[in-house]
Amino acid sequence: MRRWDGLGEIPADWGRSVVAIGVFDGVHRGHRTILGSAVARGRDLGLPVVVVTFDPHPERVLRGITPPVLTPMGRRVELLVELGADAVCVLPFDKELSGLFPEEFVRRVLVDALGAAAVVVGEDFRFGHRAAGDVAALTQSGMEFGFTANGVGLVSEGEAITSTRVRGLLGEGDVAAAAELLGRPHRVSGKIVHGAARGRELLGFPTANMDLASDIAVPGDGVYAGWLSRLEPVLGQDSRWPAAISVGTNPTFDGAERTVEAYALDREDLELYGSDMAVEFTARIRGQERFDSVDELIVAMRRDVDRCREVLAAEVDDSV
Repeated sequence: MRRWDGLGEIPADWGRSVVAIGVFDGVHRGHRTILGSAVARGRDLGLPVVVVTFDPHPERVLRGITPPVLTPMGRRVELLVELGADAVCVLPFDKELSGLFPEEFVRRVLVDALGAAAVVVGEDFRFGHRAAGDVAALTQSGMEFGFTANGVGLVSEGEAITSTRVRGLLGEGDVAAAAELLGRPHRVSGKIVHGAARGRELLGFPTANMDLASDIAVPGDGVYAGWLSRLEPVLGQDSRWPAAISVGTNPTFDGAERTVEAYALDREDLELYGSDMAVEFTARIRGQERFDSVDELIVAMRRDVDRCREVLAAEVDDSV
C-alpha cells in the first residue's frame, strides 16, 4: 500500500496515472462510484489509480468548522486501497493549498506531481481559491494538459449520498440507515481504557470503555447492537464478538462525560485493557434513559442484552 503525505513524497519518476479527487470521509457508496469509475478507467489505460484526499477536512480551514470524522485517515486509506486505489496522496489542506487558483492546482498536483491521464471526481466537485474551479474548468484544463475529466453523480434512489447525510443519520441514532449509505456498518475505534468499573463490579455486565478522539462521529446517545473487534487479532484467540454498546453520559449515575462502552455478549473473561479495538454499530435498541434505581437499570440492561442477542443472531443467519 502506497500512502504519500504531501506532494513531496510522490516519487519523481512516478509516471502517468488515473486520479480520483475528493475528501472521501466515510468512503460511502457514492465515493465507491467514483473509485469504481477511476479503477475502470485505469484498467482501460493500463495505468495505476491514485486517490487524492485532504487532511484536515477543508471546512476546518475554510469556515472554522470541523465536521465529525466518519473515517480517520488511516482507516480511510485502508478502505480506498480495498476499493482498488494503487496509491493514496494525502494533501495537507491549509491556507496555501486553499489559496491556489484552479489552474495552479491542476498544474502542481495533477500534471507535475501525478501525470494525470484521466481525472474522476464527484459531479459537484469544487476546487481552487474561493472554490472557483468545477468539473467544467477541470475539463477545460484537461484539454490543455492532455487528460480527460469525468464528474460522477453520487445518487441512490433519487437522493444524493453525502457524508453530511451519513453524519445526520448517525446523530439521530439511525445506524441502520447510515449503514445503507456507507455500504457497511459505521465503525469507531480506539484503545480500551479503565472506566468507573460499574459494569463489572455493580451491574454484572463488564464493558470495554473506548478512548476516542474528540472529533470522531459517534451515534446519538442510546443502546445499540453491534460487534466488538480487536484491530490486531491474537493468534489462536477470538477477535470479534457480538456486543451491546452504550453511548451516552450514564445519567442514572449523574455522569457528565460522554462515553462509548461495549459489552461482549456472554463474555466476562475478556481482558482488553490497552488493546486497540473497534466497534461496529448494527441497530439501535433504545435511546438513553435515566432510571430511578440501579435495580431498574439492571433489569433494562438485561432486556437490552437479550434484544441485542436476537438482532445479531438474525444478522448472522441472514449472512449464511
